[in-house]
Amino acid sequence: MFQSRPRTAIRCGAAFATALMVLTGCSSGTSEPRSTSTGATSASVPSPDPLTWSACGKNLECATLKVPQEYTKPDGAQIPLAVMRHRATDPEHRIGSLVFNPGGPGVPATETLRNLPKTAGTPGAFSPTVLARFDIIAMDPRGVGGSQAVRCLTDKQRADAAGTAFDPAVPGGKPLPRLLADAAAFTDGCATQQSKAFLASLSSDNVARDIDQVRSALGEDKITYYGLSYGTVVGPMYATLFPHRVRQMVLDAPIDTNLWFGNSLTFLNDVAVASERTLNAWFKTCRSEGTAVCPFGAGDPQAAFDTLVDTLEAKPLKIAPAKGATPGGELDGAMVLEATRALAGDQNTWPLLTSALLTAQDGNGAPLHALWSSVTVSPFPVPTAMFEAHTAVRCADWQTPAGVAAHKTAAAKAVDEAERIGTRAAYSALNCARWPAPNKDRVTKPLTGAGAPPALVVAGRLDPVTPRHWAEHMTRTLDSAVLLTREGVGHGSYGTNSCVNSAVDAALVDGTRPADGTVCKTDAPATTRPLVPANQ
Repeated sequence: MFQSRPRTAIRCGAAFATALMVLTGCSSGTSEPRSTSTGATSASVPSPDPLTWSACGKNLECATLKVPQEYTKPDGAQIPLAVMRHRATDPEHRIGSLVFNPGGPGVPATETLRNLPKTAGTPGAFSPTVLARFDIIAMDPRGVGGSQAVRCLTDKQRADAAGTAFDPAVPGGKPLPRLLADAAAFTDGCATQQSKAFLASLSSDNVARDIDQVRSALGEDKITYYGLSYGTVVGPMYATLFPHRVRQMVLDAPIDTNLWFGNSLTFLNDVAVASERTLNAWFKTCRSEGTAVCPFGAGDPQAAFDTLVDTLEAKPLKIAPAKGATPGGELDGAMVLEATRALAGDQNTWPLLTSALLTAQDGNGAPLHALWSSVTVSPFPVPTAMFEAHTAVRCADWQTPAGVAAHKTAAAKAVDEAERIGTRAAYSALNCARWPAPNKDRVTKPLTGAGAPPALVVAGRLDPVTPRHWAEHMTRTLDSAVLLTREGVGHGSYGTNSCVNSAVDAALVDGTRPADGTVCKTDAPATTRPLVPANQ
């Protein structure tokens, strides 16, 4: 749905895991048998040629597949899709191909797959059982990563945006005229650097059709699917358009697909409120632990946090360069708010957050600055390359009011319902409000997946990005699904919890699902004590 996880995965017990790496080159390889591809399109789309694979890493193979830019015009412009495969480690007991989408939108699936061995214990990390039984297939969605990534800003514009100060007290971080000017510069850049037809084609229904082209090129009759966050929009879309091609499907940290294709301002308000709840959970836990365990704020962490933000916004802390660690700079209040928002959203990073806040309170901003630099602030505006793809995909799907008045009203509502986080969420749909390439034929019907096998929907009790009631709505929208809930704070559950891991593995491998409404427990969060991972 949107990228909420860190650019560099952060886990207790290690400072940072390796950052997602850029897909590297490949050399010659082999191909697969050809099969017929069908789909819900208004024109006949020829089956693609079999994929030609080339080695591109340990147990990894890469390929490129060209697909129609518009499936209504199969003989028109083509888009190259980057595809990567991790071969089943137990080929004699291989079940088939498992396609996964790690979220965003904007996260390159190929980079995620390349780094899976380094991210065990993080959301979406496949178990050895799944890796043994399936070829894991990563396809960078159109407009993302190696699949003709969207580019809207010049290097100078990105650098200027990265150096722009935000004000945590102002909705959107900047005065509205500046936000409108930024949106104009961004969307004008998209229209200049990309064709409008290409931008209009980036919708989730086309991504689902692309997946079916990959399935056909793989020679598979059916696929197994795992989607995380935005991947839970693509999955139900695929199951709705191609129900007879689904073997099994797991949807982790799900989005309310009816809301995704509805009013984007309501959608973003839900995200802000969900993020505020996880921050409040950190405050509540700190208070309940007492000052001997959580000394930040001396019993009133909310007041201490607000004071720290205000103090550093007025007078930022200088950060000296550290060889091999940080180029230096300064830590202001907006950075404190953003880093805290991200770290409070995962109970495993709470001890890091507490330590960094205490250190900043004592005048050393380096740890919190390092944490801030390692996280992305999406789904709210952020000057990164991923944000350009992120915005383009959601604008192709979303229904966003064009008038500024609606955004003003939504901003006031967000700040009212999410006191701290709402200021950062406000006005974050302005780019889509003036998007230069409206998608007039996007699929907006309820994504029921009628005819596909029952899906396993996995939700976190306190998810900072996709609130649990979205999972309930998805379970009701899908023609057949069961809901599994993980207690605790965090975005994404598979790979982080032994109970969830067992249930997901059983669904993917055997097609068996837990009883609807099953709850998986997790360790109680702690603000200063690293947790023992629940899957160990």
